[in-house]
Amino acid sequence: MADNFESVAIDRIIINGGKKLYGDVYIEGMKNAALPIIFATILTKSKCVIENLPSVSDVILSLRILKDMGASVKYIDDTTVEIDTENFEYGTAPYDLVSKMRASTYLLGAEIGRFQKAKVGWPGGCDFGVRPIDLHIKGFEALGAKVSIESGYINALAENGLIGNQIYFDVASVGATVNVMLASVLAEGLTVIENAAREPHIVDLANFFNTCGANITGAGTSVIKIRGVKKLHGCTYTIIPDMIEAGTFMVAAAAAGGKVTIKNIIPKHMETVSTKLAEMGVDIEEYDDAITVISDQKMNGVTIKTLPYPGFPTDMHPQFSAALCFADGISVVSEGIWENRFKYTDELRKMGANIMVEGKTATITGGFKMTGARVKAVDLRGGAAVIIAALAAEGTSEITGIEIIERGYHDIVNKLAALGADIHKDRVAVSPLNIV
Repeated sequence: MADNFESVAIDRIIINGGKKLYGDVYIEGMKNAALPIIFATILTKSKCVIENLPSVSDVILSLRILKDMGASVKYIDDTTVEIDTENFEYGTAPYDLVSKMRASTYLLGAEIGRFQKAKVGWPGGCDFGVRPIDLHIKGFEALGAKVSIESGYINALAENGLIGNQIYFDVASVGATVNVMLASVLAEGLTVIENAAREPHIVDLANFFNTCGANITGAGTSVIKIRGVKKLHGCTYTIIPDMIEAGTFMVAAAAAGGKVTIKNIIPKHMETVSTKLAEMGVDIEEYDDAITVISDQKMNGVTIKTLPYPGFPTDMHPQFSAALCFADGISVVSEGIWENRFKYTDELRKMGANIMVEGKTATITGGFKMTGARVKAVDLRGGAAVIIAALAAEGTSEITGIEIIERGYHDIVNKLAALGADIHKDRVAVSPLNIV
């Protein structure tokens, strides 16, 4: 008896492993800096020109949201966009769009900061387990807003306006720090965020705001002070390079072997990645705005624990786990940020990895033969991990779910191909029963 399942078309990445990587790769602007800055333009009520924007789906989606809410969005070139938010309309974010990305929470801070009220659908994004917004709400309430959740929407209202306050976060949350900055930059008085996130994209957001006339000090430290101003103006601003994209190519070069120079980066942002690769036995050469990775694929196991910046970044742990599958000895990777970030290890096991996960810790016994397999991207950085494993493994790998990878990596297939990887993307019709 024939079934009634119709074939569907899916995009996939095909990698024939075992090719060493050589050459230069140019790093895009940082996705995690671009997203809050895009939403921060709402508070300027005027034109901003944002340069060095990465052409990744999360950025494109954010610009689409602003456009659907009344903003003017014009591409000047592939990486430069003019945004005019003068006619931005509160509370009109399309639910189906904001539900696709975590960064849509920044609409809350931007709307509260500009209109003293907000209405935004529940955010989406990669699933690492529970990702609460309780710290965001704590910050909004400290500034004088009342927050409620109804029918899948987050609502906020500051009837008497927003007043600066002292806010302490129990956990150094990037999202909550961003949202309080967005909400308080036009608030009356002084806002002090204690135990603030210190990541480079927090500093980039503060620099953007200050370029627009804000008064923010302390970004990059654990205490940020925001003195509210009456209004902001537009500006031209360049997004910093993406430290996670840079780190991904560094680890790919280490695992696959060869010599790759990663250009257009801030080497200081890469210190934890560079130090850990050097500990693994990989040669690292640092320049003013570039790093060269030289690898003979002979690597040692290491211990990694992710921590808030300037600790080891959680967004780099899956890529390192993939590389450590090829390292001699036993490695231990502990996740200090999210409680459920090891889903990608099931995909690495399909390729022959010896990984045991218990709670927030993975124990990796390296040196087992890794071979190509049909695998999928379970989240953005997990997708990068299976690409790295496929580059270094023997045989052919087929990676599906690549739309998740494209949320944070622009043109990764062609960039790797230019370095000598045997990699390409295609579209194939398959039965729903055969989708990995």
